[in-house]
Amino acid sequence: MSDAPFRVALTFDAEHPDRPWCPPGNVDRILETLREAGARATFFVQGRWAESQPAVASRIARDGHLVGNHSFYHARMPLLSADGFEIDVRDAERAITEATGCDPRPWFRCPFGAGHDDPSIVERLGSLGYRNVFWHVMVEDYEAHRTGAAIAADTIEGVRTYGDGAVVLLHTWPGGTGDAIAPMVEGLRAAGATFVGVDELEDLP
Repeated sequence: MSDAPFRVALTFDAEHPDRPWCPPGNVDRILETLREAGARATFFVQGRWAESQPAVASRIARDGHLVGNHSFYHARMPLLSADGFEIDVRDAERAITEATGCDPRPWFRCPFGAGHDDPSIVERLGSLGYRNVFWHVMVEDYEAHRTGAAIAADTIEGVRTYGDGAVVLLHTWPGGTGDAIAPMVEGLRAAGATFVGVDELEDLP
C-alpha cells in the first residue's frame, strides 16, 4: 500500500481484565495519548466495567470517542437463552448510558467475537437496535508476552495490508497496549492514516 491517505478505526474493548500485566491507570494513559494526538477511536464498553469505573467511562465520551455496547457480563452470546440475551444487552445499555451519557446503539461487539457470524445472534441484536462490529486486524494485545513495540508494529503492518477502512481490535487493560498507542498512532499517521470512529465507515466487518 502507498502512503496515500486512508482511514483506520482503532477500537478498544473496555472490560475487566483477565490476564496479567494490567497496570493501574492504563485506560487513562490510552485516552491521554489519543487526546494529545487528536485521534478519535471507538470504545466498546462492558456494562459491569462501566458500573465499576464510571469516571473513566465518562471520560471516553467526553473526549469525543464513539461509545458502543460490549455486553454486561462479557459472556459468549450464543450461550445465553433468548431472555438472558436481551437482559444482558439491555442491562449493559443502561449501565453504559448512565456512566457516559451516551446511548451505545447501534454499535455492539460480541465478547470474544463469539456469534458475530451467527444469523440468529445478528437477528437478536437487530431486534434490540444493534449491529455487531467485528474487526479486520487483530494483534493479540491481550497476551501478556506481547510488547508495546510488537503490538504497534503489527497494527501498522496489518492496517497497511488491509487498506482504507481497517477496523483494529485492541483492549484497554493490557500494559502492552498502553505502551503501543503512541508509536502506533505516530506510525499510522506517518503512513497517511486518518483516525475515525466506526460510525464514519461505510463498510464494516
